Amino acid sequence: MFNKILIANRGEIAVRIIRACKELGATTVAVYSDADRKSLHVTLADEAYHIGGSAPSESYLVIDKIIEVAKKSGAEAIHPGFGFLSENEEFAKRCEKEKIVFIGPSAEAIRLMGDKITARKIAQDAKVPLVPGSDGAVTDVEASVVAEKIGYPVMIKASAGGGGKGMRLVRDKEDFESSLRMARSEARSSFGDDSVFVERFVEEPRHVEIQIIADTHGNTLYLFERECSIQRRHQKVIEEAPSPAISAKTRKKMGEVAVNIAKAVSYSGAGTVEFIMDQKENFYFLEMNTRVQVEHPVTEMITGFDIVKWMVRIAEGEKLPFKQKELSINGWAVECRVYAEDPETNFMPSPGMLHYVKAPSGPGIRDDSSIYSGCEITSFYDPMLSKLVVWADSREAAIDKMASALREYVVLGVKTNIGFLIRVMQNDEFRQGKLDTGFIERHQELLGPGEVDIEPAIIAAALALEDVEETQESDKAPQSNWKLLGRKAAVSGGNLV
Repeated sequence: MFNKILIANRGEIAVRIIRACKELGATTVAVYSDADRKSLHVTLADEAYHIGGSAPSESYLVIDKIIEVAKKSGAEAIHPGFGFLSENEEFAKRCEKEKIVFIGPSAEAIRLMGDKITARKIAQDAKVPLVPGSDGAVTDVEASVVAEKIGYPVMIKASAGGGGKGMRLVRDKEDFESSLRMARSEARSSFGDDSVFVERFVEEPRHVEIQIIADTHGNTLYLFERECSIQRRHQKVIEEAPSPAISAKTRKKMGEVAVNIAKAVSYSGAGTVEFIMDQKENFYFLEMNTRVQVEHPVTEMITGFDIVKWMVRIAEGEKLPFKQKELSINGWAVECRVYAEDPETNFMPSPGMLHYVKAPSGPGIRDDSSIYSGCEITSFYDPMLSKLVVWADSREAAIDKMASALREYVVLGVKTNIGFLIRVMQNDEFRQGKLDTGFIERHQELLGPGEVDIEPAIIAAALALEDVEETQESDKAPQSNWKLLGRKAAVSGGNLV
């Protein structure tokens, strides 16, 4: 076992990794920016080192600073988490050069799968179904020709990167030129590379992905699928495992295809092969993410497989002790990403101070977060507050449990998407599993303010009770708890749900 591991990340994923490393007996090293001096991951780690300014380009993305801390602290390995340097080929190479173990795949695997066009070619060679489109990066003229050939609607996608950046859906020829220009511009600013390719857009597509895990001894397994079709701005908001739309036959076929892709690049560690699937279970390769995914907890909940711990063990050379036939799905898991953002204004981020946080708890409830009462959500980073995950015997029971847990979640100080998430859990189409990536766009009524749910109001009232003594002391005149609740709501921007 590694004696000391550096976590090159922040927020909830850093906390998640720190806890896993400690359970494995390793000492942990955190790094932090100016904005993260008081972050939970800094508090939980055994050691913490300041690495620069609040902007990621001044801290979490600076390879030299991360390596310097690793050498100074004596860390033997680095876990990159997701985002930042997690899929950076140069970072993996540098770790190797400095004789520090990179807890993830090889630099070569990152390179091959990091470029979507190269990945598409690898998938094609592995006989994996592909959405019709260009063979590689295209010029403006070629892009237009390809779009005409495969027919509208089409998707323009950045060759590098992910997370919906540099991606445009084009339904009409008249919009193609302007969409291409915007996609290139966004790709250039996000990834420093404005190359794009064009694919046919699959109508009413579902986003389904396969979690794979591979050791360095030639064993590659799939840990079944996740349904990630509820997205806003091409970014996932709600995930579940398994998918309500996958038959056992398709699950097996999709899993085996994902394993073939991983083996084609000699992959090791945890990774995810993403597919787009139509309503008839025809699926097509999208991309492979060479890191742990945000939504990995739902897979952990239905398999009992601790993905983060196994990433560490595999990096140490440990062999997977399971065979594919020994793995099975147990129950149903749903994950909601709780964001500091306002659904009423197209999910605009809502940074600010969190005056009070009360996370739900109970059997089958897991909240992966790094927030606490008094912490600040800054505009420097993604505004995700936590990942609320629930498990139950059936999908219906898991959805009910999630709705109940969300109603217990109290975050005062910023606007959140909690009310929106509750309304999705109550939506008939969602409950029936009638999902596709256009779900939110089709259900704009879910973005409204809705009614104040009684459970969080009660909890917030309980919070207000805590202020009674203070208020009595300061005002010398007791106030109604509901007046205090109103005051806190006003402070928080009116968001009690």
